[in-house]
Amino acid sequence: LVPDVAYINVGVRVDADEVSTALSENNLQAAEISKALQALGVEAKDIQTSNFNVYPMSDYGPDGQISRRYYVVENTVYITVRNLSNLGKLLDSVVRSGANTINGISFDVVDKTAALAEARDMAIKKARAEAEGIAASAGVKLGALQSVNVYTSGATIATYEAKGLGGGGAGNVPVSAGQLLITVDANLTYEIK
Repeated sequence: LVPDVAYINVGVRVDADEVSTALSENNLQAAEISKALQALGVEAKDIQTSNFNVYPMSDYGPDGQISRRYYVVENTVYITVRNLSNLGKLLDSVVRSGANTINGISFDVVDKTAALAEARDMAIKKARAEAEGIAASAGVKLGALQSVNVYTSGATIATYEAKGLGGGGAGNVPVSAGQLLITVDANLTYEIK
């Protein structure tokens, strides 16, 4: 399958000597990222806060003494990107707007129903053909079908054989969506005549 959606964690990490300063700076950068996402057509329902942390930190000098005490504020949002042709432009835009952490990109297909049904049908047909071949080699005929077990893996597997999305232009982050592979296993049990 060719992916039609991407999921990205995009964040802002700011540190300052005062917690209120770190929080204010983080809020400003997060607001700029939100504006950039909206300008690229990402809907509010596709932006979800996934992580927000405030914590103190200390730096130590060569003598083991604390050289600086400060606060860190991290704000990460989980973005669903439905227009993959804009993905490179989106990544470029959020970084230019202040994002300084991007934690992975995963690709998927929103509706796998038809592909799963097709894979299931193919697996059952292949299993039947294999059973018929084994029966023919053994000099017997297949009888009634006794049971069918179909197993679908819970995740799609990324492959990178297909042409991807490419960078699309100067300044855009090059991104390749590749392909996703859906696997269905079928085990059929027959009586032997």
